[in-house]
Amino acid sequence: MRADRLLQMLLLLQNRGRMTAPELAAELEVSVRTVYRDAEALIASGVPLTAVRGPEGGYRLMEGYRTRLTGLTGQEADSLWLAGMPDAAAELGLGAELATAQLKLRAALPAQLAERTRRVSERFHLDAPAWFRDADPVPHLARVAEAVWEQRTLRVRYRRWKGEVRRELHPLGLVLKGGVWYLVARSAPGPDGDGDGGGGGGGRPGEDVRTYRVSRVLGLDAQGERFERPAGFDLATYWAEVTGRLEAGRLRGEALLRLSPRGLRLLPMLFGAVGARAAREAEGPDGDGWVRVLLPVESTAVAVGDLLRLGTEAEVLGPAGLRAAVAREVEALADRYGRGTGESA
Repeated sequence: MRADRLLQMLLLLQNRGRMTAPELAAELEVSVRTVYRDAEALIASGVPLTAVRGPEGGYRLMEGYRTRLTGLTGQEADSLWLAGMPDAAAELGLGAELATAQLKLRAALPAQLAERTRRVSERFHLDAPAWFRDADPVPHLARVAEAVWEQRTLRVRYRRWKGEVRRELHPLGLVLKGGVWYLVARSAPGPDGDGDGGGGGGGRPGEDVRTYRVSRVLGLDAQGERFERPAGFDLATYWAEVTGRLEAGRLRGEALLRLSPRGLRLLPMLFGAVGARAAREAEGPDGDGWVRVLLPVESTAVAVGDLLRLGTEAEVLGPAGLRAAVAREVEALADRYGRGTGESA
């Protein structure tokens, strides 16, 4: 709405001082011509707005002028928990509300505190997604979030590894983990009699609370009836329990490795916190400068691929079954590359 945009423009000028028309247009996501029209509207309404021409020009408010229109709307207040994560707010349909809420809060602060918040925003930035991975497409996220907020039943089509299923869910919360959105919901048995959501982590024993990856929602009806949240359910506690069980169940064994100095440096980069802990507890070095580490690993099939990423900077010493599996994989690779492609160079 234009009234919201005029207020946002006024708050931008109050918080930042002089701004050019292109800068305002970029912030408000409108054309420069629209900025000109909005500036004229503010001046006509009595706002002491000055337009300065030239290279150092732009728009600015009269010295000492401050608007008192800083009350938050309901949606703006809802968006504040996403402060510092504008991309996540935009995915939830709250991007504009978050930007306006932050401007209003800064405008309502005393000058000294407002300056401190400006310095913090200049010096610290939160980037939640992991490196080198495109974000999941989540076209249904905003509607899922609406159902979470309004406590309305969701009837969804969901993609599992076994194929598409239909579920009726009572959505309890959303979690953003490493740039990936997850829905936590209670699940009723589907038409096939299978109540397992299969979304990457089950509920506690005896409960039907599960996690669903939002990007796998293929379609939904967010206009279902209201439901009652289970008494005593805490989203943060549930998520901590689920992730703890997943982490504990993922690493099924240990690999004894011999690593070169470069391999030791690669360990935290390739294996994260688990690799960093193993590197800190390394034994050695031996006469060649290599060290021994005990690294928690997943199943043998997964561990073989993970350990081969270390290339010639590592040797698997044990257990014997894992060493033999790595040796077979290396022999198969050597045989394949030794045969060549059969094509002329």
